[in-house]
Amino acid sequence: MKQLKKLIKEFEGLCLEAYRCPAGVWTIGWGHTLGVTPGRKITVEEAERLLDEDLKPILATLPPGLNENQQAALASLCYNIGTGAFMKSTIRRLVCANPEDPRIPDEFLRWRFAGGRELPGLVRRRKKEAAIYVGAPF
Repeated sequence: MKQLKKLIKEFEGLCLEAYRCPAGVWTIGWGHTLGVTPGRKITVEEAERLLDEDLKPILATLPPGLNENQQAALASLCYNIGTGAFMKSTIRRLVCANPEDPRIPDEFLRWRFAGGRELPGLVRRRKKEAAIYVGAPF
């Protein structure tokens, strides 16, 4: 879990005041979105608690039997795109069928758009998630 949190924090960044992300969603902390309203402020400790709470249902959506790298890469993706999108995704279907499917790393890169635009930060994140999935160090 420590490595996963490190990965998410690397790409999400910490903001202690609510802001709209590139997709137009109100966000706070390290990418927390549930119930965030304009003007909300939190502490670093609250941001940590929100991240821990957000990760519990995400980890529960992952198929069993994944190694640490596979689990972290998929959880990072799911954290960013949302559990609804992840549950309906081709990448999840492929992982459930065969976690070693060679098409899986390429599936990460399909999720590089926000608000209809390709974002360089998402491209960078997806490339790192794909590399971690196949065994690169965090």
